[in-house]
Amino acid sequence: MQAFLYYLFLPFIYGFSLLPFPIIYFVSDILYYVLFYILKYRRDTIYSNLTNSFPDKSKAEIEVIAKQYYRYFCDLTLETFKSLTISKEEAIKRCHLADNRLMNQWHAEGKKMILVMGHYGNWEWAGTTISLNTNYPFYIIYRPLHNPYFDRLVNKMRTRFGSKMVPMKGTLRHMASHKAEAIATVFVGDQTPEAEFAYWTTFLNQETPIFVGTEKIAVKFNDPVVYAWIERVKRGYYLMHYKLLVAEPATTVEGEITKLHTSLLEQQILKIPQYWLWSHKRWKHKRNIN
Repeated sequence: MQAFLYYLFLPFIYGFSLLPFPIIYFVSDILYYVLFYILKYRRDTIYSNLTNSFPDKSKAEIEVIAKQYYRYFCDLTLETFKSLTISKEEAIKRCHLADNRLMNQWHAEGKKMILVMGHYGNWEWAGTTISLNTNYPFYIIYRPLHNPYFDRLVNKMRTRFGSKMVPMKGTLRHMASHKAEAIATVFVGDQTPEAEFAYWTTFLNQETPIFVGTEKIAVKFNDPVVYAWIERVKRGYYLMHYKLLVAEPATTVEGEITKLHTSLLEQQILKIPQYWLWSHKRWKHKRNIN
């Protein structure tokens, strides 16, 4: 069944990715009305997440953010499909680093780097194009999809311009095998971990389990941690920014790195909330206090 679904949808996915951007965004506008008004896609999850994250906002304000999110989610989904066939020149024009000089300097000095980011803005385009923006070879830690056919398709899309994918279970082996190389390894820090293996903190006004793999790897190998975020300049155009978060992870206390990158993501969301992944069941786990 998985193979059947894959080969059934593959021609449509590729065909859609060949469409020019004006048509893609026209389709996105239609898709918004379908998802929001007809299918009501993950409506309960989205409204619950927003209401709990912004307890001081009125229902009308929550409604505005929800509609903005649905509109952006449609753009994000279709922009992701476009990644399959977008040209290198177009990709760089639409998603690039605001300033790559510091990264290139670090690479010239032979420094490794751990980059952590969240599901904010078009993280797919960021992962696809970041290797075009600096001299670093980028390795992205990811959680494989259950459907192996679509997993290969997504990986093909993400690696078109040089980025490489590393399954989450192979993170330690990857870091050890590239210990002496000036590489950049990308972690997405706002994934939902199992409750018993998480660092718990307050995030968006809720007790939240945070993925600690980024911190543990950084401390073990003492590689500098860089926080990256994505700014949506206008429809279909993004700027990536970054800042050095911790230069010597081995000198930090437990939870320090995790709290730092989580706090920066939270600030980003509070400033412009509609570009975060609100349809994800981020708070499905509860803390066991026994």
